[in-house]
Amino acid sequence: MKSQTPIQKKLFSLQDNTYKLFQQKLIPTIPAETIIGVRTPALRSLAKELAGTSEAEQLLAALPHAYFEENQLHAFIIETIKDFEAALAATEAFLPYIDNWATCDQLTPKAFKKNLPALYAKIKVWIASDKPYTVRFGIGMLLNFFLDEHFTLDSAKRVARVRSSEYYVNMMIAWYFATALAKQYDAVLPFIEQHKLDVWTHNKTIQKACESYRISREQKTYVRTLKR
Repeated sequence: MKSQTPIQKKLFSLQDNTYKLFQQKLIPTIPAETIIGVRTPALRSLAKELAGTSEAEQLLAALPHAYFEENQLHAFIIETIKDFEAALAATEAFLPYIDNWATCDQLTPKAFKKNLPALYAKIKVWIASDKPYTVRFGIGMLLNFFLDEHFTLDSAKRVARVRSSEYYVNMMIAWYFATALAKQYDAVLPFIEQHKLDVWTHNKTIQKACESYRISREQKTYVRTLKR
């Protein structure tokens, strides 16, 4: 049996077996035995402790990882990188190895704010990928960085054009448009009215929008009439 790395030993020292069982149910798409059971605050704390060390560099280079928590730690270490180009390079190296929604969604490098035009150019490549979690990540970056003052119709059109048989891609498309309805209602409503999404994603968008507290009662009443 292969011996544990120093980082793996640290992760197992933080193991919470009750949380492990919870995580195994929450992330059914990865083997249960790859989940150690470490809570997110402990992982983020460890990432800050390791940031900038040779241990962190070794982890970032040691792909693929054996455990879910190594992927989480990898993502959180990337988030500590302050330089845009370095954070982008580390993200691009990691993306092909992301194999679950949690790691995908919890990777949001703050350094990306420093060069939104360059980030947008990369997002266009990511959402055209044949890897579902790369696509999901790209849409997530549009949701996080391009739905407020940097919103453009071009970004919404790109998301609407994505077609996938993957549940976790279609769910992110629905989250994107539900959030867009909350933030850019007038601009995004025509995508729903004109049936720009596939039927499942269209209806899931309406469901999530109507569950939101950020959309008015009148808007919800109208959006419900658009269900297919």
